[in-house]
Amino acid sequence: VQLQASGGGLVRPGGSLRLSCLVSGSRLDYYHIVWFRQAPGKEREGISCTKNREDYTVYADFTKDRFIFSRDFAKAAVYLQMNSLTPEDTAVYYCATAPWCMVRSGSVLLDALGSWGQGTLVTVSS
Repeated sequence: VQLQASGGGLVRPGGSLRLSCLVSGSRLDYYHIVWFRQAPGKEREGISCTKNREDYTVYADFTKDRFIFSRDFAKAAVYLQMNSLTPEDTAVYYCATAPWCMVRSGSVLLDALGSWGQGTLVTVSS
């Protein structure tokens, strides 16, 4: 399976972006999907995890209801709508497959990611 994130760019604080992730080489409904990000000099940070065949998504606490996951099985695509962005959201964003969705202490765990592709850079700056 291959994943390709896109949709990043420069946005002002308080703005919104919608990231896309196209899944190819296999069926989207075979996989739990994780969005994660990595800011310069920081560890990877899980954003959300969605189960493959359930309408169930867990989010990290820092998203504070600002980020919304969605997907289109027909297009084999997943999306991350990001609202009320702040400079702290500046990072490269990735989508990945995962064997499970787990949250601990408000964080989406990234212990066992499967495949992920090139990320997309989001820069939040005035």
